[in-house]
Amino acid sequence: MQIAQKLRNRLLTVAVLAVVLASMPVPAHATSKEIIELQTQVQQLLDMVQRLQSTLDGRFGVIQHLVEQTADNANQMSVTVNALQQKINAQSEAGNGKLDTVSGQVQSLNDSVDELKSRIAKLDKSVHDLQAQLQNIQSPPAGAAPATQNPDQNAQPPDAGATPVPSAPPANVAPPLQETFQAGLRDYNSAHYEVAAGEFQDVLRYYPLDEMAGTAQFYLGEIAYRQQNYPDAVKAYNAVLEGFPGSPKAPAAQLRKGLSLLQLNKRDAGIHELRLLNQRHPQTPEAAQARTKLNALGVRITPTPAH
Repeated sequence: MQIAQKLRNRLLTVAVLAVVLASMPVPAHATSKEIIELQTQVQQLLDMVQRLQSTLDGRFGVIQHLVEQTADNANQMSVTVNALQQKINAQSEAGNGKLDTVSGQVQSLNDSVDELKSRIAKLDKSVHDLQAQLQNIQSPPAGAAPATQNPDQNAQPPDAGATPVPSAPPANVAPPLQETFQAGLRDYNSAHYEVAAGEFQDVLRYYPLDEMAGTAQFYLGEIAYRQQNYPDAVKAYNAVLEGFPGSPKAPAAQLRKGLSLLQLNKRDAGIHELRLLNQRHPQTPEAAQARTKLNALGVRITPTPAH
């Protein structure tokens, strides 16, 4: 628009000069025809300037409208992007919760298969031993009086009609390890958490030194975690890490402990556990989950050298 204004000013100057020249006395040899031609050219120039001014004004109006429309579209796009980002964040949080649940179920199934494969021979032996023990308790062998005993010759035989005195109840017999543990897994996967907790506690009570005791302790933590009882979950996972440091469930226990602490709004303690897991077991799937969680929290992770 400024360029058009300058151009119009120059043309006006030329026209004024032309008018001035036309009004000045002309030599006798100048003809009126030349003056008329000069005036005609000046008028044409003025018409061109007016048309140019009108064209520029129209185009600048269109450009201004397009700029305003583009600004409105940009604002609408920004609002749409913000809404989409919020929706993605909400879906991500919901997906993380579902992923934890599915991960726990898959993990329990894998544990069940692994335990069955590694313990099949021991299970067979335990069942046979248990059957023999039950037979010895419930039905004593014939000939109750051993050959070394010397019964009193003067003792009278018992009355045939007398009621037999019941024998003392047998001592508390430990339940079979594999059967109890597998029952706990089934009840855990079926969300019968109270029953499953009792079965896992039986494994810990009767077989505290067995390697399955660490896994049973881990599932006590998983039950508390699923019930959102995060303080008890932290205690159960601590029992795995402190009492069964060599258990195959130690990485998972440390991961769950860190997530439980984050749920309790103990950010620093939770981040510490996830970092510790990444340092101790960097090649495990649990460490990969810990790194993903730390990235989501905006925590810088120190690279761990590969072993």
